[in-house]
Amino acid sequence: MIPVLGRYKIVSEIGQGAMGTVYKAVDPIIDRTVAIKTINLNLSKQELEEYEARFQQEIKAAGRLNHPNIVTIYDVGKTESVAYMAMEFLEGRELKDIIASGTRMSTEQVVDIIAQVADGLWFAHQQDIVHRDVKPSNIMVLKGGIAKITDFGIARLPNSAVKTMTGLILGSPRYMSPEQVIGKSLDTRTDTFSLGVVLYEALTGQAPFDGDNVNAIMYATVNTSPTPPSTHNRQVPAMLDLIVAKAMAKAVDDRYQSVKEFADDLREVRRQLDAAKPSVALKARSAPPPPRPPSEQLSQDISTIPMSTEGKHDKAGVKEDETTKPLGIANSFDSFDATLRLAAMTNQVGEFEEYITATQKMRAYRGRIEPGSPLAPAVPAPAEPAPAAVEPEQPRFKPIPRFVSAPPASRQEAPGFPESTGSNMPAIIAIAVLAIAAIALLVTLLVK
Repeated sequence: MIPVLGRYKIVSEIGQGAMGTVYKAVDPIIDRTVAIKTINLNLSKQELEEYEARFQQEIKAAGRLNHPNIVTIYDVGKTESVAYMAMEFLEGRELKDIIASGTRMSTEQVVDIIAQVADGLWFAHQQDIVHRDVKPSNIMVLKGGIAKITDFGIARLPNSAVKTMTGLILGSPRYMSPEQVIGKSLDTRTDTFSLGVVLYEALTGQAPFDGDNVNAIMYATVNTSPTPPSTHNRQVPAMLDLIVAKAMAKAVDDRYQSVKEFADDLREVRRQLDAAKPSVALKARSAPPPPRPPSEQLSQDISTIPMSTEGKHDKAGVKEDETTKPLGIANSFDSFDATLRLAAMTNQVGEFEEYITATQKMRAYRGRIEPGSPLAPAVPAPAEPAPAAVEPEQPRFKPIPRFVSAPPASRQEAPGFPESTGSNMPAIIAIAVLAIAAIALLVTLLVK
């Protein structure tokens, strides 16, 4: 391996080509890594003239092509033994190596790569340059999926000075167009055919036209039609079968009339492939329910709200530092049940005894307590003999003298609520005041 070539320091050998060797090198002036493509000049005079002309033609062609999908040429030079061209160093893999690896690319990846190559060819065609050697080894796939076309060595330029013998075929037999095989004049549609062959092979892993020798391959290219790609790869949609068939049509008038049309159809397939994929499941699968009116929020039984040790309700997860709106009294609020709970919580059951007894009688009188309920007052059964004298049961609550008054001996009190409460009016007023105070205290606790 030569150490230097012109001003370039050779780092390693990348590969061998028909025209010469490709090296990885460094331009010391700007510290840039480049690829050096060489032509061996140790040839016969006729071969040297032919290869030098083709090399100069590639330089002219590539020098006119500044496109993201075409390799960039930096410099050219010549020594006594070789001519060389410094170009963009591409860190990636040839499409040929990717296909040969046996790992089949996804349909989406293949479509993306071929569409990019079609973009680069369309730009070249607008400059009146036909590549004429589109094949997987001349397509580099870089990191990130970017594709670039290389090797315009046999490109046809306007008024080309390169002369070929009648019947001389340039290009790779498996990727030639029918008109290229039989030696007809070429236009941009020959690149469309070759790119269609590359697309077929990238999708299926096998060439559409093959044979034991070059003649068999050329005969198949001109006379046979390959089976659709979907017969070899079930992931290929029917629309892509049609695109491949149109690109590889035998007659040039039946093909895409421009490689841009080819690229447009590929991108439409790509769009449809994306649309066919199921969308990612959303976390928000349904709208939240509308908030309930305040009256419904407060209609739950107050007994279902557990009380914390500090008197703040915990069921809704309210923190101590959170502010809440004042709560109203629900329609189902029962002051008597609330008073019972309040008395039990504050250890003041004795002070509420007469109020509780009077309220029980009032409920029984109004029919709110069913007979037999623990809260219903005892009613003596008529026409039954008086039970044996028993020791009266001690009251559960210690009475407070100021709230106790015995009924007059001369008047028998009917079961239920007494007929007259005139003598008990102060006690009733006191009970009502106490009930209001208890309700106010309970509401205050709820608000906190």
